[in-house]
Amino acid sequence: MQIIDGKAAAALLRAEVAAAVAARVAGGRRAPALAVVLVGDDPASGVYVRNKVKACAETGIRSIEHRLGAGVAEAELLALVEALNADADVDGILVQLPLPPQCDATRVIEAIDPAKDVDGFHPVNAGRLALGLPGFVPCTPAGCLRLLKGVHADLAGAEALVIGRSTIVGRPMAALLVGESATVTIAHSRSRDLPALVGRADIVVAAVGRPELVRGSWLKPGATVIDVGINRVTGPDGSARLVGDVAFVEAVEVAGAVTPVPGGVGPMTIACLMENTLRAAG
Repeated sequence: MQIIDGKAAAALLRAEVAAAVAARVAGGRRAPALAVVLVGDDPASGVYVRNKVKACAETGIRSIEHRLGAGVAEAELLALVEALNADADVDGILVQLPLPPQCDATRVIEAIDPAKDVDGFHPVNAGRLALGLPGFVPCTPAGCLRLLKGVHADLAGAEALVIGRSTIVGRPMAALLVGESATVTIAHSRSRDLPALVGRADIVVAAVGRPELVRGSWLKPGATVIDVGINRVTGPDGSARLVGDVAFVEAVEVAGAVTPVPGGVGPMTIACLMENTLRAAG
């Protein structure tokens, strides 16, 4: 049984990006630049942004932070996005979600230039992924696919189950797996007999946001499990811990390979953001 080391895979990808950035700068070109927009003071968003800024520093990518108050008007946020679109020295734009209620996230994402949409959320990039065309892929599913390819040299013909149908993870993950010629099922809150669906799958990607929903007894022996969930749960003694969407202790007894939480998919998400930013710089 293999515990998939997302930290090690992410470090390797960051090193590749750093080498490419260094070669770019040595050739007389400027370093890629990523603009990160944080609205409000959500603690989780603050942590995510700090981690992204740290990864930029490690890879030689220039990070530009824009912090706006929680009460900012949508028009002001859209004006900032338009200014970043027009700035030739900015290669990637990331607006950290969630946004406060007065700012429509869909409208803001649609305002980002698709060529600078390093989060891969713009409808143009989502459509290109669905059609199998080149574009920016959302970072979490892109990281999941890299981890899967570290286990399986070829995904063609594998029976894959994606649990969750969000536009951020579930749907793009399914599209990526289809692109690898896997046979893909998407499960969600209205799916019938989820244990039976899990039991058929060679590959399970759990991205539903429910703590330890997937039990080890559901898994096909030898299956590869990618756990995207990150849930904070409180024990009987009041202590808090992070768990995934898969019951990890049970899964390691059955699966062929599984990602831990934390230390699995999370680090890959940020590493793939660095890769997307490098690509955006051309």
